[in-house]
Amino acid sequence: MKVAANIFWIIGLFFIAAATLYGFWVEWTEWAGIPAIYAVGGMSWMIAWYLRAAEHKYGVGPADDEDGQIVEYAGTYGTFAPWSWWPLGLGLGCAIIVTGLAVGWWVFIIGIVAAAYFTFGWVYEFSRGKYAH
Repeated sequence: MKVAANIFWIIGLFFIAAATLYGFWVEWTEWAGIPAIYAVGGMSWMIAWYLRAAEHKYGVGPADDEDGQIVEYAGTYGTFAPWSWWPLGLGLGCAIIVTGLAVGWWVFIIGIVAAAYFTFGWVYEFSRGKYAH
């Protein structure tokens, strides 16, 4: 993970420098692209920070070990619910939000409510019903 974290640090630095250069190029008058490029740089740094934190918590992984084997990646990666309909509803809610940006605020608000409902349903899926802990 150390190599991947370093790559994301470099990518973030590139995008921060590119946003600054672009800002000077357009004389800081274009307010859609400049914050978006800064956001990409910031998100790259967030990924790099997460990878570093995961390395400190879990240690060196097989990818960074000179003698690492593919079989060392075996194991459980999480709990997944293949029968779940919540992600589909969340995707539809997000589609309604994007449609609301073009159509009107009332559609946007309906999308926000739907997305919030399906997000809470997905998060608390294993906390009620047949699969409750």
